[in-house]
Amino acid sequence: MDTAAHRDWQERIGQASGELRGASRPSLEAPSGLRAVPGAGHVTLTWDPVPGAIGYLVHRDGTPVGQPDVDVPAVPSCRYVDTGHGGAAYSVAAISGMEHAGPLSAEVRAAPLPPGEGAAVSIHVDAREVTGELPRPWAYMVGSEHLSYLLSTDESGGRPIGAELTEALRIVHDELGVQTVRAHAILCDDLGVYREVDGRAVYDFTGVDAVYDKVLALGLRPIVELGYMPRDLAADPSKTVFGYEAIISPPKDFEAWSDLVRALVEHLVSRYGVHELIDHWAFEVWNEPNLAVFWSGTPEEYFLLYDVTAAAVKNVHPDLRVGGPASAANGWVEELLEHVAESGAALDFLSTHTYGNAPLDWRPALAAHGRDVPIWWTEWGPTPTHFHGIGDGPFGAAFLLHGMKSAAGRVAALAHWVASDHFEELGRPPRLFHGGFGLLTVGNLRKPRFHALALAARLGDAELGVTLGGDAGGVEAWAARHDDGRIGVLIWNGTLDQTQAGGAPELTRTVTLTIDGLGGEHTLTHHRIDHEHSNAEAAWQAMGGGDWPSGEQWDRLRAAAALAEAAPPAKVGGDSVTLAFDLPMPGVSFIELTT
Repeated sequence: MDTAAHRDWQERIGQASGELRGASRPSLEAPSGLRAVPGAGHVTLTWDPVPGAIGYLVHRDGTPVGQPDVDVPAVPSCRYVDTGHGGAAYSVAAISGMEHAGPLSAEVRAAPLPPGEGAAVSIHVDAREVTGELPRPWAYMVGSEHLSYLLSTDESGGRPIGAELTEALRIVHDELGVQTVRAHAILCDDLGVYREVDGRAVYDFTGVDAVYDKVLALGLRPIVELGYMPRDLAADPSKTVFGYEAIISPPKDFEAWSDLVRALVEHLVSRYGVHELIDHWAFEVWNEPNLAVFWSGTPEEYFLLYDVTAAAVKNVHPDLRVGGPASAANGWVEELLEHVAESGAALDFLSTHTYGNAPLDWRPALAAHGRDVPIWWTEWGPTPTHFHGIGDGPFGAAFLLHGMKSAAGRVAALAHWVASDHFEELGRPPRLFHGGFGLLTVGNLRKPRFHALALAARLGDAELGVTLGGDAGGVEAWAARHDDGRIGVLIWNGTLDQTQAGGAPELTRTVTLTIDGLGGEHTLTHHRIDHEHSNAEAAWQAMGGGDWPSGEQWDRLRAAAALAEAAPPAKVGGDSVTLAFDLPMPGVSFIELTT
């Protein structure tokens, strides 16, 4: 089957990826075994994997399924849950890169069941069935507003910017286990790293030292995104982005750029130690150069910048890590792989970004190029759009868990963008709940998204097998055991359809959880994230809303933002325990058994 919409999508992603080379791509087969299983309020599609595919593009009535706020509609695995729609004809195509989609599968037709019909899910966990070590893709990296913001003495909403951003980074390190932080603009003029006097370069890394000293004092390490361009080094300093006017121009002199990068890296090695940098730091070349808003040069100029930058880093020490392309929407990944194969430039990690969907699986493309390097998604989250409301409520919590579970075991880092709503790319926050990117609000209230990752962090290191039955739809589960015998089961109910972010009663599920292999008495606790629990935004609206809290309102919001229990703790005994509860969409439940 072929459709005009499918061909249009192929052309669009080909243009967006900036095709620079005509290298052949793996010949993809049409997915086989497409199955459509109707459930209450949804249709679940599954199909057989296609060799060489990095993802799959689902079509509904001949049109690729997507949303305006999702930059890459393709999904990484052979399962898709379609909610919010009536009966349709479905088909699927495999993709091997952002410019190559294979043929469509045969169509299948299905329609959701009426609300409530069969809306029950059974989940079984055996505490003795360890499947391996639990991957933690959230724990390696988090994003942040440009780090000079740590030095700010200004306020947003009456709250101190620098102090609260510093505290936010401490919180994600201490409570989520995050190890590194990535931010833009370390070479911008607000930190004063580069200027020219009488035609000669003058370096000053005092500002860089100030922010990196703060980062290391928190127990974090930087992923150094090398950008943007110092004004005196820019070919066209009039080309800028963001409210703080970061310069997106190529350098006027690539050799001078190389000298600056080498001088910076030498300084960091001198200040912090070469083994510290080798073991814990890394260098990423620019940010989203495949978008004109972030790179005013040509693609060829970016790849030259990559080569020059990688060489400068490696010139300081060959074991320092450098990578890219740090691209938007999976762009320029294959192009960079092909380029470095020709140029010989180093590539120690592959990095790209996506929003609104689980990250694609680039491992087949790396294997096709004979490379085995870590894959880092150095930006990821529910939406790429500033001031988008879905990020403040429980929809974001279920979304983050879906993405992290999907990425587990195949992605080395899935970095949430960003830690804090102290963020000023397109202007400082106009109100407390403004749809900011942060896991934490101004004032460091924990959003539902933060709680979702905090609960994932509470899972033990020994992952346990989980079996789901019934009308699961968007219900997923993750279970693990600690060395001391604690058992955690994390269950969530979500959808990728952002139009249902405010809730969809037809997607509520009655969950029956059974945990076997306990052997003895335990205390059972049940924490919940949904509209009524662990949700400061809903509490603020119930208080009358407005722009910013004052006085005792902050105390009430802190209480509402705390992780809430769905029921009081209970003692359970024996080898097995069964618990039944309703789980709304969006909603998250965390059941923990302690001895």
